[in-house]
Amino acid sequence: MTGSLHKLPYFRAAVLLACALALNAPAVRAQKPRPVVTIDRIVAVVNDEVITRLDLEEHTRLAMRQLQQQGTPPPPVPALEKQILDRMIADRVQLQFARETGLRIDDAELERALGRIAQENKLSMAEMRATIEKSGTPFAKFREDIRNEIIMARLREREVDNKIVITDSEIDNFINTQQTQEGKSDEYNLSHILVVVPEKASPEQIQQRQSRAEEALAQLKGGADFRQVAAAFSEAPDALQGGLMGWRESSRLPALFVDALKAIRVGELSPVLRSANGFHILKLNDKRGTASPVIVQQTRARHILIKTNELVSENDARNRLNTLKERLENKADFAELARVHSEDSSAAKGGDLGWLSPGDTVPEFERAMNALKPGEISAPVRSPFGWHLIQVLERRNEDMSNERQRLAARQALRARKSDEAYQEWVRQLRDRAFIDSRLEEK
Repeated sequence: MTGSLHKLPYFRAAVLLACALALNAPAVRAQKPRPVVTIDRIVAVVNDEVITRLDLEEHTRLAMRQLQQQGTPPPPVPALEKQILDRMIADRVQLQFARETGLRIDDAELERALGRIAQENKLSMAEMRATIEKSGTPFAKFREDIRNEIIMARLREREVDNKIVITDSEIDNFINTQQTQEGKSDEYNLSHILVVVPEKASPEQIQQRQSRAEEALAQLKGGADFRQVAAAFSEAPDALQGGLMGWRESSRLPALFVDALKAIRVGELSPVLRSANGFHILKLNDKRGTASPVIVQQTRARHILIKTNELVSENDARNRLNTLKERLENKADFAELARVHSEDSSAAKGGDLGWLSPGDTVPEFERAMNALKPGEISAPVRSPFGWHLIQVLERRNEDMSNERQRLAARQALRARKSDEAYQEWVRQLRDRAFIDSRLEEK
């Protein structure tokens, strides 16, 4: 599948919009002004940059809104602040590395991302701006938060995901292992708490981190809400979602997790588990067997892609494709035009994308492709990656059992390797950085 059509990552900063919408829907009673004015101070130094107390308080307020919106009881403010500061430090070292290595997101790409966020929330850009500013956040800051989220997603893709190699022999071994295991078709709905252990940690540090995990487990066994404990203790990316990982096939979970989940019943907790990354606690929310394979309708399609940039405007790209479509309607060869004009990696193959299953392409492309009959050519179609002319060549109903099994195995192996490699990469970035945390100072 061509890389130009991969789905875009979810932007964490867009949570702010959801919180703003929730705040602006009903009337919110204004709080009384504080009698004491907070004076800003430095709470952390990350290389040559500082994180201030006001920065931390703003991020903490957003996290509190998010937890309240989800119905999650918030943890004590000091515990939440510690978690938030830790994430801000991790984000800061990644953004610094991105700048040092020349990774940037231009304004045109940022505007397209903002437009998609507004569209997904059924708002115009003006309405989204008004909603954000009404919540008390300057739109310029929201805009830069989105830019930073895109940068970190691209950074992870460049430094981690693109370097992961999955071989055919690994896939074969994975499938063979799954076929010999009991419960290979099980899916688990689980929640997760992670207490990270630093690289090259001393025995004292390891003991300290283990004690923290055991304290979290003790609170859970004492009846504390899992979501609240996760928000206070967990250092996993999903901590502010209450640690909820959702439904995961057993094949996409580490063997350590699967073994622990098999030993507990729905609603129960695992003991503290030790992995290379740290200490884990799992809660089994639900369990089910996976559905049988289904027949999938596939579409064989080809396309011509024109990308927009500082030199090629939206109108320029669309007009170029309209001209190419006129040539195609006058019997020009699609494959030849794609080889000459398309800016996608599929150009060398005449724009041929092969057989596509539902979900293989971004929604805008898939919707336009599904509306075409075999042989028909679309009008210019806008996607996050540029403008396309799409032609459907043929369709078929295919039993994808074997292909889907291998694809699922590849995705499971990639997900495992990616999560572990990303956590390790961020940990190494932090270990190389100068970090001075002053949160405990009075």
